[in-house]
Amino acid sequence: MSKGKRKRSKRLGWIIVAVAVIAAAVIVWRVKGGNGSANDMGPTVEVERGDVVEKALAVGSIVPRNEVGVKSKVSGVVKTIFKEPGERVRAGESLLEIRPDPTPLELAQAKREVEMNDINLKDSERRLERSRGLLEKNLISDTEFEAVEKEYEQIALTFKMSTERLALIETGRVDIAGSRIEGVIKSPINGYILEKNINIGDPVVPLTSYQAGTVLMTIADMDSLVFKGTIDEIDVGKLFVGMAAEIKVGALPDASLPGTLERISLKAREENNTRMFPVEISLDDPTVALLRAGYSANADIIINEAKEVLTIPERVVFFEGDSIYVKVQVAGGGEEIVIIETGLSDAIRVEVKSGLEEGQKILEKPQKKL
Repeated sequence: MSKGKRKRSKRLGWIIVAVAVIAAAVIVWRVKGGNGSANDMGPTVEVERGDVVEKALAVGSIVPRNEVGVKSKVSGVVKTIFKEPGERVRAGESLLEIRPDPTPLELAQAKREVEMNDINLKDSERRLERSRGLLEKNLISDTEFEAVEKEYEQIALTFKMSTERLALIETGRVDIAGSRIEGVIKSPINGYILEKNINIGDPVVPLTSYQAGTVLMTIADMDSLVFKGTIDEIDVGKLFVGMAAEIKVGALPDASLPGTLERISLKAREENNTRMFPVEISLDDPTVALLRAGYSANADIIINEAKEVLTIPERVVFFEGDSIYVKVQVAGGGEEIVIIETGLSDAIRVEVKSGLEEGQKILEKPQKKL
């Protein structure tokens, strides 16, 4: 080998050694975090054993399962109020009394209608008697007599209806077809009076087939309460009836109410440009705390849970393609990339199925400098 070739070969060797030294320095610098000594790796967290619960959040309120608006079937003004909000009532117990308050024209028309129908009834009764006599003498046919008899029955019914209407206007009480209609309004259910919407002297619009009528009071069965709320469409596909739930009431921070999901709406509704699905959750034990209708509440519906498993904070996990890994602190202060398999996540902690052991120290992700 010539002298020039030996020099070039020696120079190439030194270049290779220099490159190797620089590469090793870069690797050490990266392992150290690019700054500081090998023992200064930054903050770490330990692999711990605990529970991970995947939940869906529903936002809503506590409401009675059965709430009734009490209305009147007669018009008038409020004469007497027997019960006040907060009182417990039983079905059939008197709540208030409506006094008829017809206008002079309504009263006059009702009386004139009774008088006219009375005249028509007496006239029809005389025609019926004459027709009966003629039938006995075979001077009219059975068909003719039946027509007169039918006319009498119709006029008699009209007279009865007019007398009932007059009695209702004057006294507020009447018996129609075996049913008692009166101005004393009674409770339709057992429960508590939540609201009173009228005062003595207020006018009352009756409930009819063509008008809703005045809501006088609201009564609810407070022994049967439910949570009604909405849940985001992202989570609704994971739910099914019968799932366990945990309800937290804003006004009772120390109370946690167990419940069971019993209804999921088939139709979404839009709230703040987001599609939400109404849900209903029954309270397993409503006696855990003193509940009031209308309390705002949140419900955590338990989708899945893993108990006593290895967990790490989700913030320390790296995702690259199909791989999931963390950086583990090793003896001597270095770091090592470890591929892991994860399970359930509650968005704060994630279950580790394989790759780590309890007590291992995981490096936190470096903080981005502003």
